[in-house]
Amino acid sequence: MKSIIFKVLILNILCFLMACQQTQVSSQNIKTKWLNVSYATLSNAQKLDIYLPNESKGIHPVIIHIHGGAFMFGDKADKQVTPVLEALKKGYAVVSINYRLSGEAKFPAQIQDVKAAIRFIRANAAQYQLKTDKIAVWGGSAGGHLSALAATSGDIAALEDLSLGNPTQSSRVQAVVDWFGPINFLTMDAHFKVSSKGKTDHDNLDSPESRLWGKPIQTIADSVKTANPETYISMDDPVFFIQHGSVDKLVPTEQSVDFSKKLIEILGSNKVTMEILEGVEHGGKAFETPENLTKVFRFLDTHLK
Repeated sequence: MKSIIFKVLILNILCFLMACQQTQVSSQNIKTKWLNVSYATLSNAQKLDIYLPNESKGIHPVIIHIHGGAFMFGDKADKQVTPVLEALKKGYAVVSINYRLSGEAKFPAQIQDVKAAIRFIRANAAQYQLKTDKIAVWGGSAGGHLSALAATSGDIAALEDLSLGNPTQSSRVQAVVDWFGPINFLTMDAHFKVSSKGKTDHDNLDSPESRLWGKPIQTIADSVKTANPETYISMDDPVFFIQHGSVDKLVPTEQSVDFSKKLIEILGSNKVTMEILEGVEHGGKAFETPENLTKVFRFLDTHLK
C-alpha cells in the first residue's frame, strides 16, 4: 500500500511539473476572441476560448480543440492548441476547451464536459458567428480519445449530463481528427506485450487510465468499455481522420489501427482516413509540419466547407 501511495504521489508531482512546463499560447495577434467563457457552472474547469479569423466575415465552420495530458493535466491555452490555431487562416473558428481532469472527477465527467461544450456552442452560435452544422473535434492523446468518443457517441444519453446546460441541443459533430488517441484501454498492455515498444503499465492502479475510475481498469472491465469509442460505432457517425506514430511508446499504434478497421467495417472506407507516421513517437513536430497540417485541413475542408 505504501508503495502505491508513493507512486501516486510521484506521479502527481510529475504531472504538476509537466503542466507548469506547458507554454501558454499568445493570442495577441488574434483580433476577435472570447477567453474563459463558461459553458457550464459545476466546475471552474468548464471553460472555453473562442477564436475567430482576423480577415474572414460571416459565420464560420468550427473546430473544437480538446487538449491531451493523460486525463490528468493540460490546458486549453497550452502549446497543444498551436497547430489547431492555423485553422484561423483557413476561415475556421477555433474553440479550445477545458474539462474536468481525473484528479477532480471520475469518468464519465470528461466526455460529459466535452458534450456540454458542444451543446453550448450550438446554443450560442449566433452570438459567436459559428455554424451549428459544421463542427469538428480535434485532439491528441487523451484529447484524441475524447474526440473519437464524442464522434461515435453523439446523443448517447448515458454519456450526457444535460443538467450542465442547453439540454435541447445536440452533441453530435460532423468530423473528427484523432491524433494518437488511446481507444480501448483494456488492450493497451496486451498490445505492448506483443510489440515491446512501450511499458505494460496501463492496467496498474496508478496508470492514467485507472485513475479515471480510481480502480485498476481490468477489475472493472464492463465499466471501462463505456469509455471505448468502439462501443458506440454506428452508420451515422461522422468522418474520421486518424494519425498515429509507428513507434509510439505511450499509446500503442495498434489502438488506432484496430479502431480504424472497426470504423471501416461499419462506416466504409470512404469515411475513414488512417495514416501511420513512420518512425514517429507520441506526438511531436512530425504532426505539426506544414505538410501534415495541409493533409488535416484538406480533410476538414472536404467535409466542413
